[in-house]
Amino acid sequence: MRRGRLPRALASTAITLAMMMALAACSSKGDDTAASAADTPQNVTMTAAQRQRIRLDTVASSSFHQTVETMGVVDFDNDQATSVLAPFSGPVSKLLVSVGDQVKKGQPLALVESPDFAAAVGAYRTALAAAVNARRVADLDQDLLAHQGVSQREEAQAQSDAVAAESSRDAALQALLALNVDPSTISAIQQGRPVGHADGVIRSPISGTLVEKLITPGQLLQAGSTACFTVADLSKVWVVAQLFGADITAVTPGDVAQVTAVDGAAKFIGKVSHVAAMVDPNTGAVAARVDVAKPGGVLKKQMYVSVVIHSHVQQHGLLIPVSALLRDDENLPFVYVAEHDGSFARRPVTLGNRIGDRYDITAGLHPGDQIVVDGGIFVNFMQTQ
Repeated sequence: MRRGRLPRALASTAITLAMMMALAACSSKGDDTAASAADTPQNVTMTAAQRQRIRLDTVASSSFHQTVETMGVVDFDNDQATSVLAPFSGPVSKLLVSVGDQVKKGQPLALVESPDFAAAVGAYRTALAAAVNARRVADLDQDLLAHQGVSQREEAQAQSDAVAAESSRDAALQALLALNVDPSTISAIQQGRPVGHADGVIRSPISGTLVEKLITPGQLLQAGSTACFTVADLSKVWVVAQLFGADITAVTPGDVAQVTAVDGAAKFIGKVSHVAAMVDPNTGAVAARVDVAKPGGVLKKQMYVSVVIHSHVQQHGLLIPVSALLRDDENLPFVYVAEHDGSFARRPVTLGNRIGDRYDITAGLHPGDQIVVDGGIFVNFMQTQ
């Protein structure tokens, strides 16, 4: 008899345990559902007096011009600035200008004791004399040929030698001009007058302001490689602004830009003249060049400035006041929308670009929605109580 009762007892115990587990599972599921319902924000219902403390506005599609705020760096107008390289080798004997001086095209900037200069003067003098003699011989042979004093072959050779000598003379003259030799020196050589010892002259290739002096007296210069000065026309400067993300497509040449010095003391109006065709791999930014005229010496090269670019391309979207936006515990934006039953519901939104004191909403709202634009904090307080 006991052997028959033991299995029944075990079965009864198993059934009891199964029922307890089922009840526990139901209880847990009920608790989860209750917690989920408690976490879901409920719509806010307010009395007529409470509604007086908020202000609503109707969402509508509107047109706008995007504004891009970014930073930029001042640079010279590279179309009107040049680095002056040493045209010949040798030590600097004298500097003739200082940084900040206004210089004219062709103005002497420095003197150099250059063997290249002396060699070029000697080469031109030699080539000039050789050309004169070769032409005299050619003319004489041409006259002798007419009287059968020389053969036609000899006369043709004399003409060829004269042309070659004149080509060498012209090449030597171009070498002098490339070295910025003073015209009076060239004239003296051409007239056969003696030329005393003269230093080579480094001259300004353009008119503008001397903004950099990179050499000192006694410094040995290497022709074609040593940078000596920088001359720039400062009547216009470039501001290179950095564009990221959606701002890249929003900015186009012709957009008006406001440039402000970091201290906010000076503001200038410029215009976007160029947007780069590639992304900087180091920063992930695209450079936009802003031309600023008449900066008055306030904007210095390598100075950081703030830039506000106003796009001239018209766009359309749903714009809502910044005051309508609130943030949840995860810092995600939302607004309160008036429902048909008179309550107010929390609505998550996706922010686009900011235009002044408004945001472009790319998702979460529709035209015709009524949102709380003033008093949202009060509605949020009522919802969380």
